[in-house]
Amino acid sequence: MHLRFVLSVSVLCCRFLMGCRWFHQWKLFVESGDQNSSCFPGEIDNTELFEDTLSYRLKERLVENEDFVLVPVCVWNKLVSWYGVVEEQPAVERKVVDLPSTLKVEVYPVEIFLCLHSNMENVIAAQFSRTNNICKTYTPLTLFHWMVSTHTLEIKLGQNADGTWPSSKPQVTNSVEYRGQPGVCGLTNLGNTCFMNSALQCLSNVPPLTEYFLGTSYLKELNFSNPLGMKGEIAEAFADIIKQMWSGRVQCVVPRIFKMKVGHFASQFLGYQQHDSQELLSFLLDGLHEDLNRVKNKEYIELRDADGRPDQEVAEEAWRNHQRRNDSVIVDTFHGLFKSTLVCPECHKVSVTFDPFCYLSVPLPVSTERVMEVFFVSLDPYAKPVQHRIVVPKAGKVFDLCTALSEATNVPPTQMVVADVFNHRFYKIYTAEEALSIILDRDDIFVYELSAQEEEQGEVVLLALYLRERSSYKEYGMSLFGHPLLLNVLQSSCSQEALYSLILQRLQSVPHTCTEVLPFIVPLTTKNHLRRKNEEEDQEEKEEAGAAAEARSPSPVTNKHPAKRRKQLFTIQEVNSNGTTERAAQPYVAIDWDPDMKKRFYNENEAEMYVKHANMDIPHQQTKVQLQECIELFTTVETLEEENPWYCPECKKHQLATKKLDLWSLPEVLIIHLKRFSYTKSTREKLDSMVDFPLRDLDLSSFLLRKSVSSSEPPSRYDLIAVSNHYGGLRDGHYTSYAQNKDNALWYYFDDSKVTYAQEEQIVTNAAYVLFYHRQDKLRKPTLPAPSASPASSTQDILILTLACGPKSQQLLNSLFIVPQEETG
Repeated sequence: MHLRFVLSVSVLCCRFLMGCRWFHQWKLFVESGDQNSSCFPGEIDNTELFEDTLSYRLKERLVENEDFVLVPVCVWNKLVSWYGVVEEQPAVERKVVDLPSTLKVEVYPVEIFLCLHSNMENVIAAQFSRTNNICKTYTPLTLFHWMVSTHTLEIKLGQNADGTWPSSKPQVTNSVEYRGQPGVCGLTNLGNTCFMNSALQCLSNVPPLTEYFLGTSYLKELNFSNPLGMKGEIAEAFADIIKQMWSGRVQCVVPRIFKMKVGHFASQFLGYQQHDSQELLSFLLDGLHEDLNRVKNKEYIELRDADGRPDQEVAEEAWRNHQRRNDSVIVDTFHGLFKSTLVCPECHKVSVTFDPFCYLSVPLPVSTERVMEVFFVSLDPYAKPVQHRIVVPKAGKVFDLCTALSEATNVPPTQMVVADVFNHRFYKIYTAEEALSIILDRDDIFVYELSAQEEEQGEVVLLALYLRERSSYKEYGMSLFGHPLLLNVLQSSCSQEALYSLILQRLQSVPHTCTEVLPFIVPLTTKNHLRRKNEEEDQEEKEEAGAAAEARSPSPVTNKHPAKRRKQLFTIQEVNSNGTTERAAQPYVAIDWDPDMKKRFYNENEAEMYVKHANMDIPHQQTKVQLQECIELFTTVETLEEENPWYCPECKKHQLATKKLDLWSLPEVLIIHLKRFSYTKSTREKLDSMVDFPLRDLDLSSFLLRKSVSSSEPPSRYDLIAVSNHYGGLRDGHYTSYAQNKDNALWYYFDDSKVTYAQEEQIVTNAAYVLFYHRQDKLRKPTLPAPSASPASSTQDILILTLACGPKSQQLLNSLFIVPQEETG
């Protein structure tokens, strides 16, 4: 049944979060139009959205349409009435906030820290909606058992100018006008705009660029007539942001106008989807250059090949030609020159050109290995599932995973089957030849040990086993629970009698013989092999059948309450891969438990337990890559790809030429983009390699093509001034930045609206994405002495709750809200 009619009457005030995995499974089920479809989604399960099943706190940095979807109230209610929700799992309801020019669902409500002046240690965190009024804010005070009627309550709300609320931990400030360190200023996240904030913070801390915009010279150089520019609007919007951030009068700036301007001139940045900080930097540097280009009328210049001329002559000609069309503060600050050499593989024609660059995109050495975490399920019913961390070939197959796991378990890889388990059922059972690349890091991968079966014994069937309990939902009658199992059984042993015994052995520690269960008449191999002749026969058998002897050790099947009457513990039913109907093309069966029998004989807590292998405590040692290695790879000879051939003027056709790039001259500020996102024909991945980059004295002289540099040439040593970080995976994640303040030379960590001091040893991480280096001969000396006191964070005001409980110093109150530097990722 489609929900179009429901969506048309969606409620505006609230939305519910729903895990993408369940939602996509439901869409497949609906689109199939078949109630018996194998893609039946089962109960709504949002487990993937929570940190744990105790607090049910949402994971940080969930991404819409990647991790969750938002559905209106009426849609949620319909889905719940049709499918139900996993037991004890709370619904995640969020309000829609009407902000200026946009509607936004507050997935993460504002977290506010509350305390009593008279008890500075008693601090609690409470979550508030931006739509809450004072009365709603008043309610959490009862958590302190405050006698509010006998106290004076003063509430100050620190809402942003655009109507939004801050989203990070508070720092309580004095009521006097704020005065802070210029440049130490947060940027409000407008909704997935952390990529923009990270890029802006890095550019804001490039001294020559910031000083240019803090002055007035940029006003004289605005180019309103450049057809390649943006009518000066990008430059003006950027200048406004810089002036606010460096005024020292605000703790956080809302970059809404700047965001609108960027979206207007670059449609790829419209809306509130996540983007790439390097892509924004590329657009912004190009846009600022064209808006501030001092060349009003660009002349046509025909580019010439080197044709055997000396490199020095060709390079100087190329740079003069570049400046005849491009002259701006961006060129002055960020542009360098490299030599490009192309060689035809057929006629060996050599083409040499010198081209300007604004940043270097350097490759990372690609690892051939991958770390995976899997659960191994042993045949031993005493053994709990064991979580392993294993190293496998990145381009390997599922059999390679089994081979690696075999070394830790001593189980032959041929006796293993790998499956993706989701929502108590098999989302996918993999074959040994399938590529590991289709398995995502977030998938719950179980590897099952199978019993060894001799070929002469007969045909072997891989049997998938689900656990079900009679449900109150009439339409489907059963609800799945626990972890599914895989069994290797002989076709000749697929009678109900044999299956009952086999399953009982699998669920408890002491095997039961066939004499302990009542033989069944209908074999599994017949058409209706798992059906009872009629309900009367079934009921009669259930009353007469002898139950398996009670389990004698801790296992899913227990003997806490011995049955007075010998009854079946469960019945066996043929199902499809969803565990919902009896029609199946593959061997899936379910064991159905009566709620009372399950409660008495099945220990669910014991069944859900697992242990961690010792290798889980040993972190995978990542090989450190030196930044110089990445630059060396950048200058290594490579062959052009088929999608990007070179037209050879001698052969008169496109050729897959070899290409080599060499650095010729370097800019004042060198931007190095680490190409962490790798795209090939077969794979897409983010490289989390640890790149070790120096904070000082990055010497690039060995990479400069011209070895004899005159005394008039600038040096080639650089110091780090800013880093744009990316945490997360290929399609989602979070951007932050480190930057050194030009006035006091201190490092700060910028995480949207939150700004904290940073130590130098915190800066080099595997999240580093874009590096900003300043040439040493152009470094400014700090104009301010470094503060002697331990610094406090600079964040937005969120809420100040002050009780008239006697005099308390403002210094004591401020000290409570100092935010320590914490790693994000």
